[in-house]
Amino acid sequence: MVYRLMEGIFRSRADPIQASGDGHALAGDLAEDPRRELLASISSFILQHDLAVNAENLAAACSAFSGAAPWLARSIAARAQAGEPITGSWLKAQHTGEASQREREAPFRLAEELDRSLRAFVRNSGSARNVTTKLGLELGRHVDQLDEIHPAVATSSLAALVEEMAERTRWAEMQLRESEKEAEELRLRLDRARTDAERDHLTGLPNRRAFEFVFKRQYEEAKTAREALSVAFCDVDRFKDINDRHGHDAGDRILKFIAETLSRISDNNCHVARHGGEEFVVLFRGYGLDEAADKLNGAREELAARKLVNRHTDEPIGQISFSAGLADVWRYPGRQEALRAADDALLCAKRSGRNRVIIAEAGTQ
Repeated sequence: MVYRLMEGIFRSRADPIQASGDGHALAGDLAEDPRRELLASISSFILQHDLAVNAENLAAACSAFSGAAPWLARSIAARAQAGEPITGSWLKAQHTGEASQREREAPFRLAEELDRSLRAFVRNSGSARNVTTKLGLELGRHVDQLDEIHPAVATSSLAALVEEMAERTRWAEMQLRESEKEAEELRLRLDRARTDAERDHLTGLPNRRAFEFVFKRQYEEAKTAREALSVAFCDVDRFKDINDRHGHDAGDRILKFIAETLSRISDNNCHVARHGGEEFVVLFRGYGLDEAADKLNGAREELAARKLVNRHTDEPIGQISFSAGLADVWRYPGRQEALRAADDALLCAKRSGRNRVIIAEAGTQ
């Protein structure tokens, strides 16, 4: 029903697919092949609303028109009926919002599956234990009666009991193996879910949640080892202007590019994460404050040396830079205070003209 409603709203009067060749013959082909109909609907939707042909818009349109995301389809249909514009940024926000909802629900679904798996494992373990106990009692009873039973009868009875024991044991082992297999599959899914929950899907970097875990661990280890530890906030300069002028797709590509640049300075003692929006956070362990500032400046200069172009419009984006604030963690009572100091230094870098690294309480580098 939703698909038909959207089909009526979005199919262009001058459908570029239908406009080529024999319209009647093509309509017949569409009716015979659902894939053609889906592709026609997607392309018509993209062109009608002048959307960029990129992975995000195509994925959202496919989800809506294929029936995979009926909630998204209803949102698009309602917006179109209201006469409101359907832009790439709006579509992405709706599609991402739906994905985020699924991600929020995923742990609950996994928890339910884990509960079912554990209950099945307990049930199968209990069955196996009961089988073993019962057969052990029967075997003991037969042994006690051996002197009272004719040898041939005793041998036959014992053989039957052993055969039954072997069969029930095989059944119990099969049930346990099945439970172990399900538990292992669930463990792998939980590991993947944990990884996904700690990964920023746009840049591929660890997210804020993952960084907080790493920061806590590195803080304790560096404190015990008496090693240097510093933290920095990096923020893209004039990112809102870039988004407003070149669009959110270009903004996303710039964030990915900056993430790649910062990733090149990371190692076992330098951890980079996306903290949120256009802000990144870097943790340096074992580096002196000046060394950490040098590494940040190297990434900043590498980035500023590049001249980027909007791939859709060929319009120059120009120089992209970031400002950063760096703080020595051990100068502050705790981790949160060090983060606030780095954030204050970042603000100072912004006010001082941007495209620079400032050390908290230590001036410009």
